[in-house]
Amino acid sequence: MLAPTPASPESAGMSKPALDRIEDHLKRRYIEAGRFPGTQLLVYRRGSVVHSAVQGFADVERKAPIKDDTIFRIYSMTKPITSVAFMMLVEEGRVALDEPVHKYIPEWKNLGVFQAGTAPGFLTRPPARPMLIVDLLRHTSGLTYGFQQRSNVDAAYREKKIGELINGSTLSSMIGELAKTPLEFSPGEAWNYSVSADVIGYLIQKISGRPLEQFLKERIFDPLGMADTDFFVPADKVHRFAACYNADPGGLMSFHAAEKKGGLTLQDDPTNSPFLTPPSFISGGGGLCSTAADYLTFCRALLNGGELGGARLIGPKTLALMTTNHLPGGRDLPEMSRSMFAEATYNGIGFGLGFSITMDPAKTLIAGSAGEYAWGGAATTSFWIDPAEELIVVFMTQVLPSSAYPVRRELRTMIYAAITDSNL
Repeated sequence: MLAPTPASPESAGMSKPALDRIEDHLKRRYIEAGRFPGTQLLVYRRGSVVHSAVQGFADVERKAPIKDDTIFRIYSMTKPITSVAFMMLVEEGRVALDEPVHKYIPEWKNLGVFQAGTAPGFLTRPPARPMLIVDLLRHTSGLTYGFQQRSNVDAAYREKKIGELINGSTLSSMIGELAKTPLEFSPGEAWNYSVSADVIGYLIQKISGRPLEQFLKERIFDPLGMADTDFFVPADKVHRFAACYNADPGGLMSFHAAEKKGGLTLQDDPTNSPFLTPPSFISGGGGLCSTAADYLTFCRALLNGGELGGARLIGPKTLALMTTNHLPGGRDLPEMSRSMFAEATYNGIGFGLGFSITMDPAKTLIAGSAGEYAWGGAATTSFWIDPAEELIVVFMTQVLPSSAYPVRRELRTMIYAAITDSNL
């Protein structure tokens, strides 16, 4: 890994006291209050890491502190990585965004759209148009997630455990189950957070002829030196693996809680976690574990136009395409979303090819820049990249669900408040 240069906040146009206030805020509001076990925050600006801080525990039960190399479940922060990998195949001319998905998954050619009924007796109608590759990347495919708990189609996903990380299924078996399950809506008609990125992972395997985990390792992780990013945590790194917790307050997703501990409930013990062995279901939508340093490396390659340290992932024009709003008619998420849950605020936010895109900061009512792109994970991890300010932020903790607390909004507000020399 090409390690970033540390620098003082002032040298990069940021205020150290303002950044230090963020750590105090996280300590008081979240860690001491028993809402988070611990946190890690990296702020990178103008080519340097200007803030790097860890506090609290990676494992409350064992009193193991978070360290710079702690390994976290990044869940849906896997999606941008998978999307970049897929766009490598697009650049090579092996697949195009406007092709129908059934060209590569023939059993999906006659997928119907839900009208009424429950599984297996669904009443369906033909879609207005076929699902396109671009629909998968921008979540306008008509697919869903079982945890949305909004419709009879969601219920079918839950019954069949479609897209669940720990169910003994494979990418191929997921594709087969989806072939028997109707779409929520006609492709392109709405936005719905879904297993679309897992389907993209399946397509990477089919088009490249290599397992998804091998493709990501050979084309992204090894070239960038992301040695701690994988779909499982090997035995020699288990001591660095954080525990995952469930927040007591209700969120928009429900996860099984194993053991209650004060303000947090232990959800996944790192000593016997399913993430300790290679999974049968390689989830391009939510299966990766990583470190803050590794994910910062991936983000630095994107901020640098798709290349870092001589390793080019994608070209700058491809990246520009990915980080442009692709929602039909240039609309934002409130105009198109049917999701009960997603890893983004909605007003003024569009969606590109694997990222949320800030179109109008005034509509978000949060300081920021047009053109930022971002996403997060179910355990409250998050990142964003602001090309205009040459800024990257990576935040790690392990608390499900990410909707339990407004920490992402608070971080954005406080980090932008720390900028003393804006590029705008």
